[in-house]
Amino acid sequence: MPDPQSKQEHPLANILINVLIPVMVLSYLSKDPEIQVKLGKEVKPWHLGPLWAMIIALIPPLAYGIWHFIKTKHGNIFSALGFVSVLLTGGLTFYLWNADGSVKANAGLLFGIKEASIPLVLAFAIISSHKSASPLIRVFLYNDSIFDIARIERRVNERGAAEGYDRLLREATRFFAGSFVLSAAMNLGLALWFFRSFDSSAVEALENYNGIVAKLTGWSFAVIGLPVLVILFLILTRLLRGLRALTGLDDKELMHPR
Repeated sequence: MPDPQSKQEHPLANILINVLIPVMVLSYLSKDPEIQVKLGKEVKPWHLGPLWAMIIALIPPLAYGIWHFIKTKHGNIFSALGFVSVLLTGGLTFYLWNADGSVKANAGLLFGIKEASIPLVLAFAIISSHKSASPLIRVFLYNDSIFDIARIERRVNERGAAEGYDRLLREATRFFAGSFVLSAAMNLGLALWFFRSFDSSAVEALENYNGIVAKLTGWSFAVIGLPVLVILFLILTRLLRGLRALTGLDDKELMHPR
């Protein structure tokens, strides 16, 4: 049984800290005061420039990842991925920015590859961990906080259905990894689409770059997150159907009460 004292991360807090706040910071703070003056536009107090906007946008998800690690006293794959993603975003950004205020011409492709890299690594890790002692599908989807795995595996052994059980989990693992491959492809495509008309040598190139990154962060949640959630729902539905057939248990017996 899951520890009743343990508290799961609130999904709204996750979205707010890792998506909405960075998007708002990049959208509203990245305008460069000097460039605004050159363009004859009004300088607002919150126009801090692209460098400070990027630094401030990186702080909430980084701080959240560190706080979560200190609180739980052990590593968390979700926090680790968020931490690595933020570091990659910041590191790539500073690589792409030139000293003269321009941005490297291949910014869209490199940023798209960066966005696709983490889902691809996850897909590979999920597949390769299937036969290990700690399959990643049991971290993300098929875990003790959702399913009564002890009861399920006891019933599987009673019925001599171990081979079918392993086949079901292997199939779920492949589909689950496939959802991350789809996410990687969509991340790359979305980045190339948003950077399609980006002028890397424009006066406001750094400001425009931050604006595109903000749009990518916001749109990727809807354009990529929702299809992946639908796929996860279908995987969960298929997994439950298979478990019912193998064990003879109903959904209330298969899953812990929420």
